[in-house]
Amino acid sequence: MISEKLSSWGNLSANLHDIEYIFSQKQAINTIPHAPKKGLAFGNGRSYGDVPLNSNGLIWNMSGLSRFISFDPEQAILHCEAGITLQEIHRVFNPLGWMLPVTPGTLIPTVGGAIANDVHGKGHHSSGSFGDHLLYIKLLRTDGEIIECSRQYNADWFYATIGGIGLTGVILEAKLAMRKITSTWIDAETIPFYHLDNFFTLSDSSEQAWEYSVSWIDCFSGKNSRGLFMRGNLSQETKPTPSPKERSFPIMPPVSLVNGISLPLFNFAYFNINRLKPRKQLIDFEPFFYPLDAIHDWNRMYGPKGFFQYQSVIPKEVGKVATDEMLKVIKKSGEGSFLGVLKTFGHSESGGLLSFPMKDGVTLALDFPNKGESTLRLFNLLDRIVEEAGGRLYLAKDARMPKSLFEKGYPRIAEFLRFHDKGISSNLSRRLLGV
Repeated sequence: MISEKLSSWGNLSANLHDIEYIFSQKQAINTIPHAPKKGLAFGNGRSYGDVPLNSNGLIWNMSGLSRFISFDPEQAILHCEAGITLQEIHRVFNPLGWMLPVTPGTLIPTVGGAIANDVHGKGHHSSGSFGDHLLYIKLLRTDGEIIECSRQYNADWFYATIGGIGLTGVILEAKLAMRKITSTWIDAETIPFYHLDNFFTLSDSSEQAWEYSVSWIDCFSGKNSRGLFMRGNLSQETKPTPSPKERSFPIMPPVSLVNGISLPLFNFAYFNINRLKPRKQLIDFEPFFYPLDAIHDWNRMYGPKGFFQYQSVIPKEVGKVATDEMLKVIKKSGEGSFLGVLKTFGHSESGGLLSFPMKDGVTLALDFPNKGESTLRLFNLLDRIVEEAGGRLYLAKDARMPKSLFEKGYPRIAEFLRFHDKGISSNLSRRLLGV
């Protein structure tokens, strides 16, 4: 065990943790039940806020638990350990004609992290969330009990662990349903829009014919809320997949490069350059789904104070009004984001007790440089809009949500707490759940 400073992807803090690196299930079973204090499983640290942190406490780093156990091509079932990343799965199985049905906007998270946060992607209306394709979980409790669960047995543990932010136990392994594919290329269309009405019309009309959809929105564009609506389907094109072109953000600048001067210029240029490109394109799936994965350490651009991501979901029936109000508040504040993502969720309810995706919801995700009190004041205003609309914030992205908004947005908290492992704690759990 070593003591190191640890931060999440938002780089909002770097606090001391005692870290135990886990390299095998045997080690986990022999070590975790005898921990001297409360701990928390840690995957690859790609959550933005404080959900993966346990400041001044114990961390079990699970990234060494990264083995493929088996693959059944007839049943399309992958059995693997929880520390393997989604990228490792795709790099092995894509050339064999398989892919994960659901991934978030990055492939860097581990399987355990994807389960714990019930991640979603650009195809929620067609494929649901990560938990919808999960078949089995092997869970280690800190008292030494091992719980194997699925939809057929120990189902209550299964649904508590999906989206359970790592609090029900330490995930050791999982079985995932895989998807057979012909190609990793995407037949994509990019359509500029100039008003939120246009976005919702495009979103509704794309649900049946298009498997994936998402939009970039310019939060500096004023009342008309212009943006770029992107939709796509897996192609039948089988041309060779290019090798990923990866770069690194070289240094941590002394101040954020995302500011009141750079943001409007970037958003103006990004919108106008992309609206002039061909509407239809054939795009490899990695730049379509995970554009920022090609830039290692891109979070450094926000400087030493880090950044927040504010991701909300609100019911679709009030989606246009509430989203418009949020964008007006953001513009008036003078703060903004160049990573503005707006999309809708489908007609299915996520099974996890604390899952974020909302049936027929509208989700807006924005990154904000940490400017201290002014940024927190903006979030308080946005909280009010989300709460009045009957929405909630994404726990995987949150670092400061008030407890009252959490309790209103996640009505199954009391049910979830019956499954909490008392030997597990996190910064987020202490802040919002008191455990």
